[in-house]
Amino acid sequence: MLKNLSKTHITLAAAATAVITTAALMSPSTDVEAKRMSYAIDLDLQGDAGKTAPSAHNATGSPGAGPDTAQQASIAPGANAGNAATQTEPSQPDIDWQAFDIKSGDTLSSLFQKAGFNDAIMLSVIHGEGEAEKLQRLYAGEKIQFGTNDEGQLVAIELKRSLLESLKITKADEGFTGETEVREPEIRPVFASGEIDDSLYLAAREAGLNDRLTMEMSGIFGWVIDFVYDIRKGDRFELVYEELYVDGKKFDTGRILSARLVNRDSEHVALLYTDSNGDADYYTPQGKSMRKAFLRVPINARVSSPFNLQRRHPVLDVVRPHEGTDYAAPPGTPIKAAGSGRVKFSGWKGGYGRTVILQHGDNITTLYAHMRGIARGIKNGTRVKQGETIGYLGSSGMVTGPHLHYEFRINGAAKNSRTVKLPDAKPIPSSEMARFKQATEQRLAQFNVFREDPQQLAMASSE
Repeated sequence: MLKNLSKTHITLAAAATAVITTAALMSPSTDVEAKRMSYAIDLDLQGDAGKTAPSAHNATGSPGAGPDTAQQASIAPGANAGNAATQTEPSQPDIDWQAFDIKSGDTLSSLFQKAGFNDAIMLSVIHGEGEAEKLQRLYAGEKIQFGTNDEGQLVAIELKRSLLESLKITKADEGFTGETEVREPEIRPVFASGEIDDSLYLAAREAGLNDRLTMEMSGIFGWVIDFVYDIRKGDRFELVYEELYVDGKKFDTGRILSARLVNRDSEHVALLYTDSNGDADYYTPQGKSMRKAFLRVPINARVSSPFNLQRRHPVLDVVRPHEGTDYAAPPGTPIKAAGSGRVKFSGWKGGYGRTVILQHGDNITTLYAHMRGIARGIKNGTRVKQGETIGYLGSSGMVTGPHLHYEFRINGAAKNSRTVKLPDAKPIPSSEMARFKQATEQRLAQFNVFREDPQQLAMASSE
């Protein structure tokens, strides 16, 4: 009977905590906050609620017995409680710390000298066991602290690389030993939505999204629409993404978990899925990849001259087919491989100037011309991956200004790269489909709860 009462008490306490936490997070303080809602959901609430606290029954069998009661019950008759505590918790030696912010120009030797230690001690540290030698790799913006004992001897060093990662070096009788510690952040799902009035960037800003999330969202849907020319006023987006917390404080955003974009009369939904090999990507709810075998646009730039088979050449002043699309951007802007393939040509090609031609399978080629420079390693016969930088925008060859001339050919015939139907990337294989369905159904259910009634999420966490 007592055991059941204890379980009920713990379950109710955990549920009450979840409700209070969720209610606090649901109070928007600004117009931007009103469009984004964060919920800290303890998915293990049900399992944890059924566990009995060790100290509640082990000592006396009474559900009201706390940790102090349990400790007293375990002490032998006549023993001093203070002595028992001393035996179980030996005192740790005090360490005095000196901390320094690492700045440009600092060296490990100069930092040791600032802390009062010579190069001999520094060498004994970096030649220690484990990962101690990694102390030599320092970067501006990191923090380092030196710990000494009562006698002024160096006994510990901590290099804080980021909020999550630290290199900790300690001294024992046999010398120094280093170990990297990585903390796992708490992940909270957050919902954001917006309506596009002028641009995706401005709408995302109003919805509380940072630049990285905005670029990630445009990357997810950039395979199916052109965000420069296809976006219209009134288009909408919704997404669930991760916020990362350490010690209860938000420090960064994580991945987009699910997203929906309504463009004109079409709707696109993307769900993040990690397959059994650990590879993550975005798919439709039916298992089709959001990616295409080719990027629609190989550079972050505006169109300066579209595909036009009746165009008058700006230099020769004669009608000559423009069998590609020109993109204008600042000189040096990176140019990406539209698809994975092999370098068919790399070098100077007449009026095209510095040019790279990629072969994709048996029947498709892409051409990139007028480059200022070709990227290192892009030579005839080498293989490239989709999105890999192959060169930099310039004005080599017969041009009136810096731009990229991009051609897409199928069986040698020029096609409009902005309208040609691009082949899809590989969908979820049949052997993975059952696992995909199970994972994405949960992802889609979470997304729909956020969209339709966020209050249900708070209720679900307290059940």
